[in-house]
Amino acid sequence: MAAQCVTKVELNISCDNLLDTDVGSKSDPLCVLFLNTSGQQWYEIVSSKKLTRPLMLKNGRPAGNGTITISAEEIKDNRVVLFEMEARKLDNKDFFGKSDPYLEFHKQTSDGNWLMVHRTEVVKNNLNPVWKPFKISLNSLCYGDMDKTIKVECYDYDNDGSHDLIGAFHTTMTKLKEASRSSPVEFECINEKKRQKKKSYKNSGVVSVKQCEITVECTFLDYIMGGCQLNFTVGVDFTGSNGDPRSPDSLHYISPDGVNEYLTAIWSVGLVIQDYDADKMFPAFGFGAQVPPQWQVSHEFPMNFNPSNPYCNGIQGIVEAYRTCLPQIRLYGPTNFSPIINHVARFAAAAAQQQTASQYFVLLIITDGVITDLDETRQAIVNAAKLPMSIIIVGVGGADFSAMEFLDSDGGSLRAPSGEAAIRDIVQFVPFRQFQNAPKEALAQCVLAEIPQQVVGYFNTYKLLPPKNPATK
Repeated sequence: MAAQCVTKVELNISCDNLLDTDVGSKSDPLCVLFLNTSGQQWYEIVSSKKLTRPLMLKNGRPAGNGTITISAEEIKDNRVVLFEMEARKLDNKDFFGKSDPYLEFHKQTSDGNWLMVHRTEVVKNNLNPVWKPFKISLNSLCYGDMDKTIKVECYDYDNDGSHDLIGAFHTTMTKLKEASRSSPVEFECINEKKRQKKKSYKNSGVVSVKQCEITVECTFLDYIMGGCQLNFTVGVDFTGSNGDPRSPDSLHYISPDGVNEYLTAIWSVGLVIQDYDADKMFPAFGFGAQVPPQWQVSHEFPMNFNPSNPYCNGIQGIVEAYRTCLPQIRLYGPTNFSPIINHVARFAAAAAQQQTASQYFVLLIITDGVITDLDETRQAIVNAAKLPMSIIIVGVGGADFSAMEFLDSDGGSLRAPSGEAAIRDIVQFVPFRQFQNAPKEALAQCVLAEIPQQVVGYFNTYKLLPPKNPATK
């Protein structure tokens, strides 16, 4: 699939004449797109500009007169527009309280119709709203044409879906981009029906654009196709809590058919990630074992026992290194994650000094979930969050993974013992046993779910473009 990904396509989806399935208010429509990976029918969407089809019920009968329209266009422009907007003295449309205003942006299609491309948040009960900063891709807003007309409408939000138009105005990006905090660009919000009825009508309020900045914001695909290298490092947990490898109930026990949970995880996850690593050479380390010849405990030893060249050739190379390494070491402890995190972070820090988006590091840790140095690991992750680096933790076995869930911190920022918060979430935890009987695509999706946005988030934060920067017009 990666080889076929050569372009980006934006789909605009709209529906007309939907059935009203709610009592007392209007329907709340939700559209879900399914991709048929075995069939070919989705190619129709991107080969024709516009596709309209009648909507059908599950029993195959028409859903009233409802239709769905999908328009597709190729995206070649990766510029986005950052807006800061507010309004004052908007008309009050509510009997109780004040209007709940929001803005809608529309662009004009080639057939003359207006297509909504962005809707802001609703600011409740306020005739002088200040909307949170938001961004719209330049392609979505005006097809990248600075002089193409943009329509902006201001509405009063109603719970039952019958939103009231407060007013509207037309503009262009050429005009909008003149805005600055010291000199906002302002537009009168005009309600045509009200203006025609009332001779003394002036406006229904004023919308003020305080910032309109065009920046280049690349996608994950832009970075990968633009020459950014993803470097995967594998870390394997060889601590005593896994059980004696000679015992059949050990997670490191190699069964008669030649596999165990660690090997299965290495294969399954490795097959997913190897497509993103250009040279397919993976540094692979073990931690938490006593290592020959001195039998000292090491928390970052190369599985091939070659400190000057810890690289394994492909996933097969990691598997072979693991099988060769296992009989030569003694499982021990404690289970310290921070040394291997800091090891990879040193390489990421060196790459960060280059000030280019050419290298990004992903550390894959496969573990039974018991962790000893939680405080040091929290600190290591907070430090690594400032670097071009992500961590995937795959939990094998059936132990308590609450510490791993804590490090994943999807519920909020992870903090170091000092109280310093991670500036971004870089840890993804995957409980391997949940995927043992699932299709491999499910595991792949979970393992890589957050990597693209983490890569983009890091490089966009530091305004770093791909080495081979795609054309920005």
